[in-house]
Amino acid sequence: MSSDLNCSVHALHLHPLKSCAGIAVERGLLVETGLDLDRAWMLVDEHDEFVTQRGVPRLALVRPSLRHGELVLRAPGMLALHVALDRVDSARQVRVWSDTVPAWDLGALAAQWFSDFIGRPLRLVRFDPEHRRLSDRRWTGEHAAQTAFADAFALLVTSTASLAELNRRLALQGVPAVDMRRFRANLVLDGIEAHDEDHIDTLEIATPQGVAELKLVKPCVRCTIPGVDPDRGVQGFEVTDALAAYRADARMGGGVTFGMNAIVIRGIGHELAVGQSCRASWAF
Repeated sequence: MSSDLNCSVHALHLHPLKSCAGIAVERGLLVETGLDLDRAWMLVDEHDEFVTQRGVPRLALVRPSLRHGELVLRAPGMLALHVALDRVDSARQVRVWSDTVPAWDLGALAAQWFSDFIGRPLRLVRFDPEHRRLSDRRWTGEHAAQTAFADAFALLVTSTASLAELNRRLALQGVPAVDMRRFRANLVLDGIEAHDEDHIDTLEIATPQGVAELKLVKPCVRCTIPGVDPDRGVQGFEVTDALAAYRADARMGGGVTFGMNAIVIRGIGHELAVGQSCRASWAF
């Protein structure tokens, strides 16, 4: 195997509101926490604990867009909710996994909108950009890598070939093909073989501002979310069962993985874009 591999950026996806629908974008600004505004907002329950599709698959039906300085949220049967990007109301402490972090509540109107749609009390919060939430140093090593409301790392990297392999296996079982929305990736690579991303150490991306460098640090262990139909917001099991048949990862104690978590090494302020060329260096 050669020491590096040439590939390209096939797609970029932004997920402004954690665990709601994503946005396919042509370009995105790289910041310390990943793509700018990715997982900048989150929903919490009455105990200030984060809420995701794991417990509320219906969140997949909430579709955000970014325009004219606003986060615009739409959902079936609901009028659009417009939230100014610089809107804050009151400070609160919220939890995402084991981390307690400062956040800004977005107020009663946003809370009522989500509570009405989901059918339980929820509040919309914004990550406090003054706070540095660090990823687990057991995986990032010497790098003090930051993230916002993502589960644990700045970016998630997958590939077109990995999705094609899953769909090949689903077809053999008579299950319709799925798309990358289920995997909530930020960066989708083209030009590599299925699951080659598992073995990439660093990814250098040619941007107009110079080379941006990402380090792929941890396989992404999958929960039930890939089983959620993004068009219906209901939980299924065909996808997770298919993955379990061939994606048990010894590095993660047999956990089922798809994609790699990544951190930003250099290139803060660079613009990533679909079609950019990349050079991948192998981890072995």
